[in-house]
Amino acid sequence: MAARAAPARAPEAHETTNEVRLLGRLSVDPVERVLPSGDRVVTLRVVVPRPAPRRSPQAPTVDVVDVGCWSAATRRSALRLRAGDEVEVSGSLRRRFFRTGAGVQSRYEVEAGVVRKRAP
Repeated sequence: MAARAAPARAPEAHETTNEVRLLGRLSVDPVERVLPSGDRVVTLRVVVPRPAPRRSPQAPTVDVVDVGCWSAATRRSALRLRAGDEVEVSGSLRRRFFRTGAGVQSRYEVEAGVVRKRAP
C-alpha cells in the first residue's frame, strides 16, 4: 500500500496593497490626449512639497508626480481643474511601457481612482 501524500498547504496569505494618496497643487493645466489605440487619457502633474531637510532648511524641495486619468469619471473631474489648484488624488502606482525611436521605455505614474479639488 502506497503512502498517502500530505495535502499541499496553501501559501500564507500576506496582505498587499498598492494605494497612493497625493495632496498637492497642479503645476500645469490638465492635458487630454487620444492614444493610437483610440483610448483617451488626461494627464496631471501634481507638486507635493517635501519637508525641509535638517541640514539645509533654506532649500525646500518638492516631488513632481505624473497622474493618469483613464476612466471617464476621473477624466471629467481632471478637466475641471486648472494650474495652481490644490488637489487630492488617490489611486495606484503603475509602471507604463511604451515604444520610442530609442526602443522600449518605461515610467511610473499614479493611475487616478479619484481626483478632486481641495477646498481653500
